Amino acid sequence: MIVLKGAEVSAKIREEVEQILAGSGKQAPKLAIVRVGENPDDMSYERGARKKLESFGLRVQSCPYPANISDEDFKKEFRRVNEDPDVDGILLLRPLPKQICEKDIEGMIDPSKDVDGISPTNSAKIFAGDSTGFAPCTAEAVVEVLKQKGIPITGKRVVIVGRSMVVGKPLSMLMLKENATVTICHTRTRDLRGTCQGAEILVAAAGRAKMLDDAYVGQDAVVIDVGINVDENGSLCGDVDFDSIQEKASMATPVPGGVGAVTTAVLAKHLALAAARQ
Repeated sequence: MIVLKGAEVSAKIREEVEQILAGSGKQAPKLAIVRVGENPDDMSYERGARKKLESFGLRVQSCPYPANISDEDFKKEFRRVNEDPDVDGILLLRPLPKQICEKDIEGMIDPSKDVDGISPTNSAKIFAGDSTGFAPCTAEAVVEVLKQKGIPITGKRVVIVGRSMVVGKPLSMLMLKENATVTICHTRTRDLRGTCQGAEILVAAAGRAKMLDDAYVGQDAVVIDVGINVDENGSLCGDVDFDSIQEKASMATPVPGGVGAVTTAVLAKHLALAAARQ
């Protein structure tokens, strides 16, 4: 089985970012990372995103707010960031605390700065096949891995396990745009195992540690693992039991070191595009 490492794909995206920046002639674009509270996962992602974007020559501004901030006060602060002319892109770390109406914030964000594809405008563009809309970075990272590794998508049977607006649904639209035949699975899918076995490209995005083992993987399938979980030993793992699929899959992404490494590179690309368009 060939291991599809994200670092190689990230390096190629970095070259694209450099070309975009060279063509725009602007100063280094700035990303505002908006975080409410001190969730360890959010803070870890923020540190990783900052490190990756700064290595690409981009600027990052952290915008942290207390976990108990009111809905009204947060909206005032978010509007200030949203309207800042020096901010080219905004990354909102979610989920937000319960007192804040997340749907309202999704509607407030400037679509031209919405580099992680959470606004209704960008969602509509992705579902309409409009390439000017920003897709969620993780969903686009899956397509980037396949394309950069030279794995054909056209005509392939693609099964996606997970139907969230972060990965499953937008990824299905991106795959359809590439002329794949797409099946979306979820917890109520009948014969989930049999459906997954029929996939030529299997994408695991369910958020359950090692949920899919070799019994779910068809012979010579390409397996893309989007999950990031912690196993019983406290180690990072994906939604796929990576060790068990070695004899079945032709290629697979590891966790860590797979799609996650590409996601932040896609974020950098979106930021560069946002700045260039503005």
